[in-house]
Amino acid sequence: MNKEVQIMVTPELHLEISNFLNQESFYLDHRMYKEWLELLTDDVYYRMPLRETVEGVGADNIAKDISFFEETKKSLSTRVNRLYTKSAWVENPATRQRHFISNIIVEPTSNPNEYKVRSYFLYKRSRGSTRDIEEMFGERDDVIRKVDSEWKIAARTIYPDQTVITTMNMSMFL
Repeated sequence: MNKEVQIMVTPELHLEISNFLNQESFYLDHRMYKEWLELLTDDVYYRMPLRETVEGVGADNIAKDISFFEETKKSLSTRVNRLYTKSAWVENPATRQRHFISNIIVEPTSNPNEYKVRSYFLYKRSRGSTRDIEEMFGERDDVIRKVDSEWKIAARTIYPDQTVITTMNMSMFL
């Protein structure tokens, strides 16, 4: 980074961004998906590449050419709007879910209104009356941007630690 463009990440800024991520989790856990969409920039790029099992120390195990999903604001809006219809049978009854976000690291970028944010996630959910608990965990790389005095997610890449996703569907948002 250019030394002339160094931007300090103060404890207050770190707390502000951490609170933003906690608010996002609250919206998702309480199925406030339309409010969640408002946390995304119009040009958001939202993806989860496939993790592969690769032999060798230090081998890159993230697939370059395939993803579980690659979304835009428009495609995410379509998915969210569907959840508010009767055709979203996979969410009937609604899942009980929790998003846990930790190990948040905020780094400046060359843009004073954007920050690179890395975090770990743990996602747990249960459905109906079953005792089964589904979970996913991994790391996220975000770009968080200040737009009109509000924080927004401009990009998110989700790196699941699992190579095989055992959840029944991907209707949740990580």
